[in-house]
Amino acid sequence: MPRKSFVPGAALLVTAALAAGLTGCSGGSATGTGGGDGKDGNTTAASQSAQPGRYQTLPEACGLPARGTLRDMLPGDGQPLSQADAQKIYGGRADITYDTDRRVGCQWTRETTAGTRHLTLDIQRVVSYSSAVSDDDRAQELYLGKERAAKIPSAGSGAPSASASPKDDPKGQQKPTDGATGKGGGKGDAAGGAKPDGATAATTPPATPSPSPSAPTSDPASGPGSPLAPRVLDGLGDTAFLNDQLVTADSGVHRDITVVFRTSNVIVTITYDQWSTDKTRLPESQELQDKARSLASELADSLSE
Repeated sequence: MPRKSFVPGAALLVTAALAAGLTGCSGGSATGTGGGDGKDGNTTAASQSAQPGRYQTLPEACGLPARGTLRDMLPGDGQPLSQADAQKIYGGRADITYDTDRRVGCQWTRETTAGTRHLTLDIQRVVSYSSAVSDDDRAQELYLGKERAAKIPSAGSGAPSASASPKDDPKGQQKPTDGATGKGGGKGDAAGGAKPDGATAATTPPATPSPSPSAPTSDPASGPGSPLAPRVLDGLGDTAFLNDQLVTADSGVHRDITVVFRTSNVIVTITYDQWSTDKTRLPESQELQDKARSLASELADSLSE
């Protein structure tokens, strides 16, 4: 049986066709997987995501203030302390937290014959769970909530920066007024009812007690218009404010100084107060404020390192 002749030209045509087909498939595959389009899209999405905050961890709170700072803020009666007592006072008591990378705190207390001083430190690292809001922006929102709740006057004005809203309350609710709780006149009127006109004239009104001279009714040291009044602070972190409150109670009088500042996505709250059983001797506003601000500056420098 005669063999069929081999035609080289035909073989070349088949080979060329196969090569063209493979090339076409390869090109189609690269285009179908997204190649440059998919990668460009991911890069754009990543660039639009909010940036994380500077801080990813937190330091140990009780070890942040210098020992000399604590001695100055927690003065004694001039009597020397034993090593054990000094460690108990200046070592502090750490707050119990379940995530020390998100929140830490410490408390110090010293009792003397002149009264008791308390120092509390709270450090919160804020994390935004929204890709559209950065950690810093979320921290600023929380900081402003604290500033509104304290009714701190805005810089350069004597009016509060914003009134506290229900969402600023930790429990998300406004405190009920006396009328809502039934306290005060509302309760008395409901229980006693209206008195006849004649009874009012025949009844001797009770004597109005005069205010005790030992119980101050105002605080000129840090009242409105005073340079020591609650205010926004400059040069401390990214934003900061100071609050000064004088509180008189039956057991004595105490002045509470609060300094709050934000640096990036960390909010630091310092609470420093002095208690006294002698109502005639008010805790000095200038001294307490200076010491609280000095500690705040020390902590801000430590966190920025």
